[in-house]
Amino acid sequence: MTHEPAASPAPRRPAPPTGWRRTAFRLPVHMFRMGLGPLFGGRLLLLVHTGRVSGLSRRTAIEVVEAAPHADRPSWTVASGFGPGADWYRNLEHTPQATVQVGRRFHAVTAQVLTAEEGGELMARYAPRHPRVARRLCAYMGFTVDGSAEDYRRVGESIPFVRLTEGAAPPARPER
Repeated sequence: MTHEPAASPAPRRPAPPTGWRRTAFRLPVHMFRMGLGPLFGGRLLLLVHTGRVSGLSRRTAIEVVEAAPHADRPSWTVASGFGPGADWYRNLEHTPQATVQVGRRFHAVTAQVLTAEEGGELMARYAPRHPRVARRLCAYMGFTVDGSAEDYRRVGESIPFVRLTEGAAPPARPER
C-alpha cells in the first residue's frame, strides 16, 4: 500500500504583536526618529506612508530584503511578514506614494506589489545570503523548510513583497 505524503497545513500568519512585544517591535521607529538609522546598516528602513482611513502619516520600520536598482533608480524590496492584512501593506495598496528613510537619507518612493513568482525568486536569492534569518522568518510564519532553493521559492510565493522605487510610478496592473 502506497501513501502519498500529506500536504503540510497552510501556514499560519502570526498575529501582530501587542503589549510589550509591540513596544519592542516599534523601538526601531523611535531609533530612526532620534537619528540612529545608520546603526541598522541598511538592513532596516523607516517607511513613512499615508493611512488609508485616517489620511494621517504613519511610520513603520521594515527589514530590507533586497536593495538593488530597478529601472535605473534606487529601490528597496520589503516583505509583509504579517501577510496582506498588515496595515502598512494595505496602506501602500491604497496610496503607493511614500517616503523611506535609509540611514539618515530620505527618498520619495512609489510602491509596487510583486507577483508571487517574483516573490519566489526573491526569497530564493535572499535565503543563501541570510540563511539563519530566512529559517527563523519561515518558522515564525509557520512554514517548514529543508533549506533548498525550491522550498524558499515556495515560501516566497506566499509572502507579499513590495518594491519601493525612488520616484517611479508603478506599471499599470491588469484588473483582477
